[in-house]
Amino acid sequence: MAHQAILLIGSNIDPTVNIPKAIHLLREAHPIARISSVWETNAVGRNDAPRFLNLAVEINTVMDMATLKESSLKQIETRLCRIRTEDKNAPRTMDIDIILFDQQVVDPTLWAQVHIILPVAEICPEFQHPVTGIKLTELARRLYPGSQARIVEDLVLD
Repeated sequence: MAHQAILLIGSNIDPTVNIPKAIHLLREAHPIARISSVWETNAVGRNDAPRFLNLAVEINTVMDMATLKESSLKQIETRLCRIRTEDKNAPRTMDIDIILFDQQVVDPTLWAQVHIILPVAEICPEFQHPVTGIKLTELARRLYPGSQARIVEDLVLD
């Protein structure tokens, strides 16, 4: 059975090198249906960290969510020298998170984090909050002003 997954890819250590590599590795493992713009945003929880580049990617996969995470996404992170530390907000070469899986929210911070909602809203603009019914595009529009986020137009993704 095929599954749809919306992933968030982010990096703030050599992101212009690591993000294209991640897209290449992801493309080798899974059909990519759509890719959002690349967004530059502030690091979450750290004022002293370099800004992140983030983008959303829609893939199709035969893997269930746990297998996708453990056998594919973590392997890509490892190949791109991801080092996990106790500091959840530490700078990183690569971070790949599952945000939606088969139209189900996996990461509830989707609704409030600008670095997630801006790229995901590009791919799933009509997706609605389960309680309020507000579309992602509307929530993104509300969070964007003052966020210091910007689209990076000169990054080639393969």
